Parts: sequence; structure tokens; C-alpha cells
Amino acid sequence: MSKELSQQISYGDKFKDFLRNYRDSTGIFKYVERIHRMMNMDMSSLNIDYPDLYRYNTTLAEALVDNPDDILIQFGDALKDLVSSEDPSYAEKKGKFHIRVYGLFDTIKIREIRTSHAGKLIQVEGIITRMHPIRSKMIKATFRHEKEGCNAEFYWPSEENEYIEDKIEKPTICPVCGEAGGKFTLIKGKSLYIDWQELTVQEKPEDVPGGQMPRSTPVQLIDDLVDIARPGDRVTIVGVVKLQQTGVTSLSPLFEIYIEANSVKVSEKVLEEISITREDEEKILELSKDPWIREKIISSIGTTIYGHWDLKEAIALQLFGGIPKQAADGTRIRGDIHLLFVGDPGVAKSQLLQSAARVAPRAVFTSGKGSTAAGLTATVVKDSRTGEYYLEAGALVLADGGLAIIDEFDKMRPEDRVSIHEAMEQQTISISKAGIVARLNARASVLAAGNPKWGMYDINKPFPDNVTLPPTILSRFDLIFVVRDEMNKERDQRLARHILDVHSDYDKFTPEIDPQLLKKYVIYAKRYVKPKLTEEAKDLIESFFVTLRGSALSAGNQEGGQTPVPITARQLEAIVRLAEAHAKVSLKNEITEEDAEEAIRLTISFLTSVGLDIESNTIDIGIITTGSSYHSRRIMSLVVDTLKRLTEDKPCAKLDDLVDEIVNTQKIQKDKVIEAIQKVHKEGLIIETRNNCFKPA
Repeated sequence: MSKELSQQISYGDKFKDFLRNYRDSTGIFKYVERIHRMMNMDMSSLNIDYPDLYRYNTTLAEALVDNPDDILIQFGDALKDLVSSEDPSYAEKKGKFHIRVYGLFDTIKIREIRTSHAGKLIQVEGIITRMHPIRSKMIKATFRHEKEGCNAEFYWPSEENEYIEDKIEKPTICPVCGEAGGKFTLIKGKSLYIDWQELTVQEKPEDVPGGQMPRSTPVQLIDDLVDIARPGDRVTIVGVVKLQQTGVTSLSPLFEIYIEANSVKVSEKVLEEISITREDEEKILELSKDPWIREKIISSIGTTIYGHWDLKEAIALQLFGGIPKQAADGTRIRGDIHLLFVGDPGVAKSQLLQSAARVAPRAVFTSGKGSTAAGLTATVVKDSRTGEYYLEAGALVLADGGLAIIDEFDKMRPEDRVSIHEAMEQQTISISKAGIVARLNARASVLAAGNPKWGMYDINKPFPDNVTLPPTILSRFDLIFVVRDEMNKERDQRLARHILDVHSDYDKFTPEIDPQLLKKYVIYAKRYVKPKLTEEAKDLIESFFVTLRGSALSAGNQEGGQTPVPITARQLEAIVRLAEAHAKVSLKNEITEEDAEEAIRLTISFLTSVGLDIESNTIDIGIITTGSSYHSRRIMSLVVDTLKRLTEDKPCAKLDDLVDEIVNTQKIQKDKVIEAIQKVHKEGLIIETRNNCFKPA
């Protein structure tokens, strides 16, 4: 017996020994149980934890990493022998068995894969950005030897453990009759096939060095691994590094690296890939006992940025987020908090966004100017080589479970901005193109910033007139902050001194909490802390909601008519999310009055700066949800009703007649009426039939 053959036999026997005899910490024969479970579930793959194999037989585990192709075949044969000893018919029915290896000790970055890894078993982490359709791959070809006296049919390659790799090579000699003459015809219907699929796995955004493009690698899945994940999923892949020619001809000396997957693990939980050790947990719990923990976390965001405490607090609450809920009927209530900053140039909006990206455990940073609808959500792309269509994930899908940051939000094209509506509320991305219908997860918090329409924010105009954003997108943000560059001698002096200190002695501006520890603190809170509303917090939020709406209702009754709506159920849900996040900051299991009060304070700040009707000096949420205040909508309604009355007996009414009629009967300022006419005309409620002559639509 040759040394090579004896080595192969020993590897198979050693693996059988491992499967039969390995016990876990409780004394159970772990893999005997798994084999029985595999057979009960009618499967042909057995999952192996690499640390178990390494502890049991280090030589065997190291040989698996160095020479995976041969040893995995031996392992599969060894498993088949064990199954056959218990149920021969089951082993014969399945034919081939697979060993799926999980949990290698070293994870190699995608950008660090080199030629030296070829033929080795490695582990990589990344995000699936492309997914090709499933195809069938021939692993054993059936040929017929068309020669007089033979006509035999046989599998090719003829050896039991050899399979077709890159392309089908016709046999030159018939293994049945042993002769070379005659024609060898491929019989497709009798050949053996397996499912085959190709993915593209890209580096995680947080792993990409600053200023560099993310790298990706092709990954091939076979058999029961196909369709195990989808674009946007974060995966850990264990596989064998292979080489394939990139040139058109077989003479090309260039080869590209790809990974033939042995196992694929999808990160089901948010931020599962970042591990928290026992030492980390002790530091986190100790930190949470600090009575000033909230202030320290807030001050650790944008350390070099002067002021903007409310904005930093809002970012901190966004990092921790509320608690997502799933009702019994499948209805999902989001826990993610969406923020929008609108303000003058030079007030550090972009700096704040960059600070949030550095602190967040998972963040994708994009700019509205350079983002399209497809780049933000997902798209269907045609492969130039094969002509197939495949899915490619965008920024919101890649940010699933983290923070999607969009700077220059106002510079986005309207048709591109519309694409994120579903992602913000339903937290999914629906795609239906080129015959591909898919729904991808986009459970991300959106942090956006933009400039006012006229360059500087005009406090004499309502919020919708200061921005180019439609009400459909504004209403989906939980908090909107107007950031103004106000001139005040004392404040300007402090600001100048702060900036000069940063430039002259920037080393002393260190965050209160180390960024890496803060990231793990956020992950711990999101993973393990699920605070519940106390009755006191419920009563406080309920009282605020009812009182605010009640005061507007009583004012409307005194005026003898309708009234602006100051707050809706959507803002009520936002208050609950903010209160939950505030409690999670200090790792509390209960949401107290203190948490509810802070959530209400931020909401009032938002409503009074953004939802304030300048004319009546009252809060009107309609300014955000519809783009117009209650008084503006009332004048617009009067315009349409008056125009209907004036055009009962004529084709159209002149602009001057329409304006005079409303000004004289309703005592409304002329410029307000003209502005309302322009709005209803823009919205298509009235039509200009000829110059300055209108009729209802």
C-alpha cells in the first residue's frame, strides 16, 4: 500500500473517529446527534464546528485547511459510510454527502486574498451585493461510445471521486471496451447535475480604508447552499480559493481568484458580527452606572464641534434607537429613528454627519448629489457576458441594521428621493424589474442634512417655503432641526475661541468615551436592552398628546370653526421611540417619566421650530404633512370654491375678478390670495385656459 493511500485512509478513519466519539461540555455525543437529525430532516450535509475538530485532532484540522479539496471528499465518504451502516437505502438515495465547516479561527479580509491562498480553506466576511440566478452544473457527464461492437454508456470522469471542474473534456479511450476509435456522444439527459449559483461578496463598509474603493470577490455556491442568502445580507463564508482563466482563449496566462463556498452563515441578528467579550461587558455595565453617562455619550459625538447639544443628543438617541415590534398578524412597527438637519451653510452639519458615521457600529455614508434611486435602494443589472439579470444592493440595503447617512439631501433629484419613501416607513426595498420580483430588508435609520432653498434660512417664511423637500418625505422624519447661523457677540466670541483652540491644541479634544468602547456599548444596548413603558411614562405622554390637541380644539370652537391639527399619531409614535432610546442609553429596563420628559422636550423643540404657523403663531403639523399651513389650505379651498361659482355661466374667470372677489368677501390680504392661486394652479386644481383666465380642473 502506498504512503499516499494509507494517509487518505487514515484521514477518513480519523474523521469517523471524531464523528463517533466527540462529546460536548455536557457529555453528549454532539455529531452522532447531528447525523441523526440530518437523516430525520432528509438532508445530505453535516455542519462541523472547526474548533471542535481542532481540539479533538489538531493534525486533522490543519490538514483540512491546507488541502481541503481532497480531505473534504474523504470526509464526505467517511460520513456516507457511517450513514450507510445505519440506513443503506438512505445513503444510496442521497449518493453524495457534504461536510460544511464553520468557525475557522482566522478571518481574512477580502482585499487581502492573494494567490498564496489558492487551494486553501479560508474564511471571509462581507455583504452580498450581487446574486445571479440558479443554474444547473454538470458534475458527471454520460457519454455513449458509438462504435460497432460497443455502444456502451458510461460516466465521465470514470473515477468515483472525480468531477467536472471547469469544462467538459471528451474521453479519448472508452473505459468499457478500452478502444480509442469511434465517436463519443454526450447524453445530457443521463448526466448528473447539481444546483449552482454565483454571488458577489463585497467588503463591509466599516472595513474599507478611508478614501479607497470597496473590494469584492466572486463566490460560487453549489447544491444545498444556493439561495441561502439574498443581496444586502451580511455573511460569513468558509470556502476554497480557486483560480479561473479570465481570457477568451485557453492560452491566456491571466487567472482571477474566486471562492468555492463550503459553508455560508447569514448574520440574522443586527450587528451580530461584532463580538463583545466578558471584559467588554464588565466595562459597559460599569459605564452604565455613571450618573452622567448620557452627557458623556452625547459629548463624545462631534467633540471638536461647538454647541449643537440638541442635535448631538438626537444623534445619540438615533444610534441606540427604539424597539421594533412585530404584531401577531405580521404588522411591523419600526424602532429606527429618522433625523433631518436643515440649516445655513457653515454650521457644521456635514461634520456632525461624519462624526455620527465614525461612532455608529454600522454606517453607510452617501451624498445626495452623487446618489441615484438605484444606488440608494437596489437595481437589476444585466450581465454583459451571459446576458442574465441579477440583483445589486444599494446603500440603504447595505446599511441594514445600521445608519444610512445622506448629506446634501436637498440636492437629490425628486425622482431619486421618492425611492426612499418605502425604506423609511416600511423598512423594505421592493424591486420588480426584468422578471425579478424581490423584497429586500432596509432596516436602517436615516440621518440626512440639507441646505435651505435660498441659501440662508428665512425665519419670516414657513418651513416648507424654506426647503425644496416634499411633505411626503418630511413627514417620515421623527425629528427635524433647523440650524441657523445666528449672530450674537458673546456667542460669536465663544465660537471663535473654540475653533482657534481646536486648531492650536486639537490633541486635548478627546471624547469622554473611547469610540471603540462606545460602539460596543451601543451594540450591547441594541442587542440586550428592551425597556418597557411604565404607567407614569404612559400617563405623561398621553397627557401631552391629549392636552396639545385639546387646546387647539378649544381654540377652534371659540373661533366657531375648524382648527389646525398640532400633532398626530405619527408624532406620538416618534415620542415613544425617543423615550425608548433615552432609556436604552443608560441600559435601563424601564422607561421612566424622565425619559418621557426628554422625548417630549425634543418633540416640542421640533414642532415649534418646524411646525409653527407664522401667521397665527400656533403649531400646525399640516405644515410638514401637507406642505401648507391650515390658513394657507383654507385660502386655497376658497380660491377653488370661488372660481367654481364665477365660472357657472362662463368658460373662465379673469385673475383680477377672482382676486377682488375673495379680498372683498373674505377680507384676506391680496398677496396671500395671489400666492394661493399660484399654489392651486401648480397642483393642477385649476387650469389657465388663456392668459390670466382660469377655470376649475
